[in-house]
Amino acid sequence: MENENEGWIYDVFVNFRGEDTGCNFTDHLCAALDQKGIIAFRYDEALERGKPVSSEVFKSIGESRFSIVVFSKNYAASARCLDELVEILRCMKSTGQIVFPVFYDVDPSDVRKQRGEYFEKAFRKHEEDFMDKVESWRGALRDAASLSGWDLYNKHEAKVIQEIVKEISNQLSQKLSSVPEDLFGIDSRVEEMNLCLDMGVNDVRIIGIYGEKGIGKTTIAQVVYDRVSGQFNGSSFLANIKEVYEKQGLVPLQEQLISEILVDKNIKIWNVHRGVNAIRNRLRYKKVLLVLDGVDRLEQLEALAGSRDWFGAGSRIIVTTRDENLLIRYRVDRIYRAQALNHEEALRLFCWKAFKQGHPPEEQYVELCELVLDHARGLPSALEALGSFLFGRSLVEWRSAVNRLSQVPCTWNYLK
Repeated sequence: MENENEGWIYDVFVNFRGEDTGCNFTDHLCAALDQKGIIAFRYDEALERGKPVSSEVFKSIGESRFSIVVFSKNYAASARCLDELVEILRCMKSTGQIVFPVFYDVDPSDVRKQRGEYFEKAFRKHEEDFMDKVESWRGALRDAASLSGWDLYNKHEAKVIQEIVKEISNQLSQKLSSVPEDLFGIDSRVEEMNLCLDMGVNDVRIIGIYGEKGIGKTTIAQVVYDRVSGQFNGSSFLANIKEVYEKQGLVPLQEQLISEILVDKNIKIWNVHRGVNAIRNRLRYKKVLLVLDGVDRLEQLEALAGSRDWFGAGSRIIVTTRDENLLIRYRVDRIYRAQALNHEEALRLFCWKAFKQGHPPEEQYVELCELVLDHARGLPSALEALGSFLFGRSLVEWRSAVNRLSQVPCTWNYLK
């Protein structure tokens, strides 16, 4: 997943004892994270066995949004694991890094209190060799084991791994889906879309977003996608379908759909018919989120999401189009009609683009702004284009441009 902050290089740092879980639980966990597109740092202690934790490993901890600490029987015997844990707890307190403990074949209370055969034996040796570190190690174990996480006692590993990946994915989606400050009015529209999605129902639902060019259909779909995609087993956003279809046909779109959902770059489809079979056969048991953006033909929908039974229970398909009749023919469950911005939203968006603030800077611009808003009719694309064009221009240039607007239909191309 793409990182929003330059300081984040990894999504997750995985802290574990290799001889206990490196070839089983942790290996499977890292594979599942990778399958979901989550970037994990996993230190291979076999490469530097017996050496202290390098500065690069400490640096990687600080460059991770989350840490997963896998406690196991021999965990406390590793000075490396304990040094990493101290640094993880330091990052949690100083930068807000989120830490999840996982208890693999150990009791959480034994970890907190460092009791039981394995912990007591480990710390007897540590008190001989690392007396200066013992207190901080004990404190880190106590604090980390008190956090909310997962206890694998009497549970299936595969199910716990799915829960961990889902939680990380959900939290990453929330962190990466912050709405840009110039998307005025988007929250109310996303809330309305969420009602259409009805995520609490476990059927397969198709929602259409309908509206004229420039009204923000794609933007609404993108924000919804960013916010909820972590709740699905896989997701795909196919943008500008009409344009891609006209230039390349349907096969590349089918390949992209399967590749993104399965996180597999090696998908190869030879023709549309085989693509239909591949989508239906490989995704029929997966809960997926699929956005089909800019659709203008029924055959595009039939080749990419021809039937609800192509996808698993709980799947959601969002279609954006300018053709309401197409949605009716496709038999969508709900149609969301994208609305133009109201006056306040339009003014804030236009002023943000034209002045880099939410209102006109001087009285003489107020009337000119109102004339532009009347011309743009609340269309976000028109407001953005007009505001960007007028940014930094003199009052004389503003008046000339607005005068030209009054002489042409609603279009921003005439200003170029």
